[in-house]
Amino acid sequence: MEQGILETLDLKILGRRLQEARKARGLTQQDVAESLSVARTTVTSLEKGDRRVRPEELIQLARLFGRTVGDFVSDREPSADLATQLRAAAEGVGSSDIRSVIDQAIQDFQRLCEDYLYLEKLNGLQPVRVSLPQYPMQGIPPEDAAEDVASAERNRLALGDSPILNLRDLLEADLGLRIFYLALPPTIAAMYAYSDERGGCIAANASYPEEQRRLALAHAYGHFLTNRYRAEIALLGGYERVPAFEQFADAFARAFLMPNAGLRRRFNEYARLAGRKMTATELTLLAQHYRISVEAIFQRLESLRILPSDTWERMREQSLSFRELPNQPAPSQGRQDDELLPRQYQFLAVRAFQEGNLTEGELARLLRLDRVQTRRLVQRLTQHPHVSGEGKPGVLTVDLTSTLGKQDA
Repeated sequence: MEQGILETLDLKILGRRLQEARKARGLTQQDVAESLSVARTTVTSLEKGDRRVRPEELIQLARLFGRTVGDFVSDREPSADLATQLRAAAEGVGSSDIRSVIDQAIQDFQRLCEDYLYLEKLNGLQPVRVSLPQYPMQGIPPEDAAEDVASAERNRLALGDSPILNLRDLLEADLGLRIFYLALPPTIAAMYAYSDERGGCIAANASYPEEQRRLALAHAYGHFLTNRYRAEIALLGGYERVPAFEQFADAFARAFLMPNAGLRRRFNEYARLAGRKMTATELTLLAQHYRISVEAIFQRLESLRILPSDTWERMREQSLSFRELPNQPAPSQGRQDDELLPRQYQFLAVRAFQEGNLTEGELARLLRLDRVQTRRLVQRLTQHPHVSGEGKPGVLTVDLTSTLGKQDA
């Protein structure tokens, strides 16, 4: 590393990056001082920007924090610290082993959010920021508030009462939420955090079926709408006494994905076709219609008093069986590349690469893939099957850097 790079860096920005990386790793200033064989006051000076870091020190710090030197010397803007917010939300969650896994997931989550901001800047984009006010919750029972907010949001988004086909795309495009699928402990459905600079970020559990991930995303969306600045780690049945804000988020997720009027109409149609003798078959079809889990459809119908309140429990005891699957491969190995990262994130990365602003190695790091996987993803995003006017099948290759012709304002 050239000394000249360090001499031109803004020491305050570099210090802030070092501090955030240290906190994201869960280390104290004393831990860092001992690793560098310096006094703790030296680390304090580095983080305050009062002392310039030496090249060999920065290499050691990058290794200690699990970062690259480029993370500290690039021209990207530092983002608000997500890790600190989520660590506070994780207090008391699970055993020490589980917290260690959570801590690693939080670090990965923050890095992805930072990289998203970097890609937007590299492409000359302004992040999507929706000036949507938070819905008031004071003095309103959670279930009632959930119905009201879900109805208001569906009206605002002009969704009617139809199923939402792609919730992830909707939340990313309309609200600028950054949604990632990460390896999380099985009892954690999702993580959520927000800052004015970064916007809202959600990490859903990559090992969950898509139906349960949709519920987790809608749950986090409920927090964004009503309790935006409160970071959250959503647990799967992990509360002895469920807080009101969690009751709201759970109820909102079901109400938003399965709106009252549409669900009643569809249920009545199935009941008519079944000759008033509804079975698990009809409810399974109903769950598939809304792309939601069977359990969630039962819970929603019970909350609307369409089914007796103990229906799901009786079904689970009498008619359902559960078989645990064998160990599955890690999400990054067993899932499609495009499930893990937001689609826009991928396109921004590939466009920056095509424009020469990223090397292939940098692109691979940003996409969390090896080089072979990276080339396959680039091909998938830029090459599209096409049938010519003469009926000949072929492939259209799109240059993502090309601009359209003259456009009306």
